Amino acid sequence: MSAIYGLILSMRPKQWTKNVLFVFPAIVFNAQLFDQESFVRVLICSALMVLAAGGVYIFNDIVDVESDRRHPVKRQRPIAAGMVPLGIARLAAAALAGAALLLAFNVDEELTLLLLAYLLLQVAYSLYLRNVVLLDILAVAAGFVMRIMAGGLVIDVSLSPWLTTSGGLLALFLVIGKRRQEIALLGDQAPAAREIFQRYNLPLLDDMLRIVTTCVMITYIIYTVESPTLTKQGQNLGLITVPIVIYGLFRYLYLIHVEDEGSAPEEVLLTDRPLQTTIIAAAAAYFVILYLL
Repeated sequence: MSAIYGLILSMRPKQWTKNVLFVFPAIVFNAQLFDQESFVRVLICSALMVLAAGGVYIFNDIVDVESDRRHPVKRQRPIAAGMVPLGIARLAAAALAGAALLLAFNVDEELTLLLLAYLLLQVAYSLYLRNVVLLDILAVAAGFVMRIMAGGLVIDVSLSPWLTTSGGLLALFLVIGKRRQEIALLGDQAPAAREIFQRYNLPLLDDMLRIVTTCVMITYIIYTVESPTLTKQGQNLGLITVPIVIYGLFRYLYLIHVEDEGSAPEEVLLTDRPLQTTIIAAAAAYFVILYLL
């Protein structure tokens, strides 16, 4: 039983929220959230992404088992701690990936191809790209762009390139923030924990955060202006949400630079009340604009 519990923990339940949220933009912003058939298809797609990502997380922990054992926090992960034997972990990773692909084939053949591309990207990341400076963080962000694309694919809608770009940049923002906080936490021990950490430093990551933060705001503002579903009676009501989004970004930067948090974005999302309130306020604004007006 301890091995099963360890496998569930290795699938990162705290990150399931992240996996689900990046699948839903297409149905939400195309004002189809209350279309029963579309909602069920997106819900199934979210579950498949959780399965696929769970297999990827386990595979990544298998590859990283030695470095995780030298990490002050990651050494507590079930595989690194020895709670889950490596043989069982390998079987679980393969089973989760295979189940996701098999089930996806029964939903949509194109979704199956997208999931396969996602899995291949993640395997490439775990085996090679994670050791290539800059490409490592871009590869992680690309995985979230694929989630956004999957959400549009299963309900057969054309995603706004500005929405996809904004979502991808937001993912990159979170990835860079996490990388920064990992290196800040480890200090001089960072290179020993993971080889790629020696190729980064805090000034570089801070500069990247500034650039990406600006890009997220610009692309999101453009999306709110050009989106037909956020425009009512000739008014770009989506602009109302811009201050909320900007506050959310600034709040996260505050947590990184002042509170020394952000090494686990999913935990920040589940624990920081102002950030939770910001997300609720944004969701309420979207709901009113898209579904009530």
